[in-house]
Amino acid sequence: MLYFVLGLFLLFTGYMFYGRAAEKSISPHPGRPTPAITHADGVDFVKLPTWRVFLVQLLNIAGLGPIFGPIMGALWGPQVFLWVIFGSILGGAVHDFLAGVMSVRNDGAGLSALIGHYLGEPARHLATLFILMLMLLVGTVFVKAPAKLLVSMLPASLVGGWLGLDQVTATGDGWQLAWLWIVMGVVYLYYLLATLLPVDKIIGRIYPVFAVALLIMVVGIAGFILFGDLKPPVFTLQNLHPEGVMAWPVIFITVSCGAVSGFHSTQSPIMARCISNERYMRPVFYGAMIAEGFIALIWASAAMGWYGSPAALQEALGAGGPAAVVHTICTGTMGTVGGILAILGVVVLPITSGDTAFRVARLIAAEYLRLDQRPARNRYLIAVPLFGMSLGLQFVDFNVIWQYFGWANQTLAAVALWTGAVFLGRRGRWWWMAAIPAMFMTVTTVTYLMVAPVGLALSQSTGTLVGLVVGGLAAAAFLFALPRLQPESDDTPPHLAGPTQAEQELGKLGD
Repeated sequence: MLYFVLGLFLLFTGYMFYGRAAEKSISPHPGRPTPAITHADGVDFVKLPTWRVFLVQLLNIAGLGPIFGPIMGALWGPQVFLWVIFGSILGGAVHDFLAGVMSVRNDGAGLSALIGHYLGEPARHLATLFILMLMLLVGTVFVKAPAKLLVSMLPASLVGGWLGLDQVTATGDGWQLAWLWIVMGVVYLYYLLATLLPVDKIIGRIYPVFAVALLIMVVGIAGFILFGDLKPPVFTLQNLHPEGVMAWPVIFITVSCGAVSGFHSTQSPIMARCISNERYMRPVFYGAMIAEGFIALIWASAAMGWYGSPAALQEALGAGGPAAVVHTICTGTMGTVGGILAILGVVVLPITSGDTAFRVARLIAAEYLRLDQRPARNRYLIAVPLFGMSLGLQFVDFNVIWQYFGWANQTLAAVALWTGAVFLGRRGRWWWMAAIPAMFMTVTTVTYLMVAPVGLALSQSTGTLVGLVVGGLAAAAFLFALPRLQPESDDTPPHLAGPTQAEQELGKLGD
């Protein structure tokens, strides 16, 4: 119990002190207008109240990640706490913060444009393709997964009975498949609207409600840990994984949201286009990640406390997956209310990951093509083929590609952190705040690719050596380039985001 309370305290003090240091490194200027004001377009650049921006940012980066990931990470025992706590403070929050700050300081530019500006044009082309593929896969996965959960709660046979279908038809494979596709169609329709409509019409309105419900769930579980019988086990650094799976580097890939996650760097620019003042960048971008760290810490503790041992937790995961674990813990601690919140956790939260994934894909493609997004037709030009590809993927077994998602996600985090290091380096400020976690994530992802069964399956020692060499070379290249970086002023940012003024005027004429 003591280390759980200490973990909560460290996350709070990390926000107060290290977060303030991160803020100092970029010198926020409350008088400088943000992109929401200078580039207001009523679609993506929309000034929102700060409390709403924070809650949307929290749900954008959270979803199922800080719940399912830490539950899986609890299989290694209490050592997962160290990654959640220090990963959040020193890595994840800095990563999310810099992604948001870089976007604010560069006219609301998306991640691929930022990578191109700070790491070079070839990196921009590669990052654009990489991020588009990643967002497409995330969005597609989070169509069928929540649809299947909804179908399990509202079976086709029951719905068929309501519609007056006979028993043979209502229980037949044809109607079962048709009902699944109907639900998927509803999810796709919502995703399409969330992708096309102005950010304040759907995302800005319903996300805060879901975020508050998520926080209520987490506070309730935390209450049972602190004052009930949901006690985490005694702290140990011993690897308790029932199958003896090595903690390094697997745990750093398994637990991404709640520590460090590259997906977050694609999300921060969405709210960078909505934030009203630079003084709010720390609470929104750094603070939301610390809040996610709290969520991850609480769920890792709850999983260990409820099941008592990693072996029992693994058995529960094998029987019903993380969703069943969430449902069991929520209903076992909070009864009916917990059951409702569990449904939110396993159905609504993945949908909030899917819709922003498609929206980011639209924004990244629009930036790359320099296509003004104020005219609705330009949004359709991107969204229609995007959703068409997603629909086509539903008929393809892309499980092999999906196995690399964890590695790809953390590789993106490393690239985003190196981008942040260059951003700080060009300002002569505390570049090491980004460079150190960037090097760590580089070593981690390279090592994972070397030792994982889906990679080269080398020994842990060999894989780690390769990871250290690659990470060291990346750090050396950065340090070599550091004194040669061209200084950059925040007062005259380059134009990276969207079409030029002339192209915007041309878009107006087309309307």
